[in-house]
Amino acid sequence: MESEREKTGIPKKTIYRLSLYHRCLSKLCENGLETVSSSALAKAAGVGASQLRRDISHVGQFGTRGLGYQVEELRIAIREALGREHLQPVILVGAGNLGCALLRYGGFQKEGFEVVGAFDAVPEAVLQKEIGVPLYGPEKLDSFIAQKGVKLAILCVPAENAQEVANDLVLSGIQGILNFSPTVLQVPDKVTVNNVDLALELENVSFFIGKDDEESNA
Repeated sequence: MESEREKTGIPKKTIYRLSLYHRCLSKLCENGLETVSSSALAKAAGVGASQLRRDISHVGQFGTRGLGYQVEELRIAIREALGREHLQPVILVGAGNLGCALLRYGGFQKEGFEVVGAFDAVPEAVLQKEIGVPLYGPEKLDSFIAQKGVKLAILCVPAENAQEVANDLVLSGIQGILNFSPTVLQVPDKVTVNNVDLALELENVSFFIGKDDEESNA
């Protein structure tokens, strides 16, 4: 199996953290800051300063002792390393309540992504929701992906339909899936899947609620 490091030269976890650094640097640019120290940037991203320096070394040699990093220079370098110098087209499949909420989210373009189309098994039922992107039935999926050169998809269909839809996406040329369906997808090694299980994440957070009180009362 070809590993993430072999495909990109950068480990998968490092890619995730670079995305965090890019977001932090973009906010610093918006606030007019020209330089930032490694410790300040690491704190904003929630990592250690030594970890940040190791991650950035995958992009190049940056920073001056005593001065820190040039914000715009580093932001551009990370953006290019992540392949975001141009907006990457994305499709969304499953325009239910969650799907429509994601389609209304305005932050994708700030991070270098553009949702260019949405697909639903019953598109007529979605039209009234004013989602702001072209909406199609599943029969248009393959031709749309080929025409637009789409490689990324957001999957928001029910669990019982997710694997079938994922199979169609892979056959159509999709190489990365952000999966909001509460099921584990089986895909070829060349396809990357990131799962977002909202209920599971909430369960994990809830585990820690009240722990301090329980320990103090023990």
